[in-house]
Amino acid sequence: MTLRRTAAALAAALAICFGSATADAQRTPRAAPVSHDAQTQELAPPSAAPTTNVDVTPTPGGDTFAPSLNRISIVSLFVRADAIVKTVFVLLVLASLWSWAIIINKWMALGTLRRRATKFERTFWSGLSLDELYQQFSQRTDHPFAAIFTSALREWRRAFEGGPPRESLLPGVKDRIDKAMNVTIQRETEGIERQLGFLATVGATAPFVGLFGTVWGIMNSFSSIAARHDTTLAVVAPGIAEALFATAMGLLAAIPAVIFYNKFVNDIGRYTGRMESFADEFSAILSRQLDEKAAR
Repeated sequence: MTLRRTAAALAAALAICFGSATADAQRTPRAAPVSHDAQTQELAPPSAAPTTNVDVTPTPGGDTFAPSLNRISIVSLFVRADAIVKTVFVLLVLASLWSWAIIINKWMALGTLRRRATKFERTFWSGLSLDELYQQFSQRTDHPFAAIFTSALREWRRAFEGGPPRESLLPGVKDRIDKAMNVTIQRETEGIERQLGFLATVGATAPFVGLFGTVWGIMNSFSSIAARHDTTLAVVAPGIAEALFATAMGLLAAIPAVIFYNKFVNDIGRYTGRMESFADEFSAILSRQLDEKAAR
């Protein structure tokens, strides 16, 4: 509904401007009355032909008779805007810069996590014993896969502190190992997803903040028309330019935030599925060894 009102206000402003210009162009002067003597009297030749100096200096990049126009720049739009529109501009610029900082940081972090996960899996399936792997990764759990492995094997070792567990206690040991790995996966996933909420917020609210600047700029345009009693483009254009620029800033902040938010959510979902698959495989290995120890 707000978009329709904004479009209607823009259409009304443009209609006023073009309607005034059309009316001026169609207004023709009325011919002065002349008498019979004035029609039959011979006209004396003019003493000298009127001359008019015409500036035909070509403009850069334009035609010979094209006038030089003052273009509206981003800086001039910001300087001429009122306090509310300036506040909208500043908020959207800050949101866009912080969004790009999060995007770059998250992109690099996910790439590092994928490389470390691949390296860990290569080491895990290299044939080393669980004790050797625990000594290697227990002191540097700098990525989720190592944290999952360490938490599960720590719970495994606690089950054997008082000797091999009885067969009746094996289901409880397996359940504690699975819970330890699930809690670690949840904690690591929350750490990876940190700051994604800001991207979602910017993607959802930035267009509406820009729309607020648009509505405010159009209100300023109509206020200028009412104050000056003039509907020329020189009066209407600055406010409309501010309004459209506010909308552009909102889209500039929202579009990258939405695109990369969706990408990161998909990437994190695949990485979480990879962690869960490893946890299931490791749980099966530990469960098999528990059954073997209990059977002895």
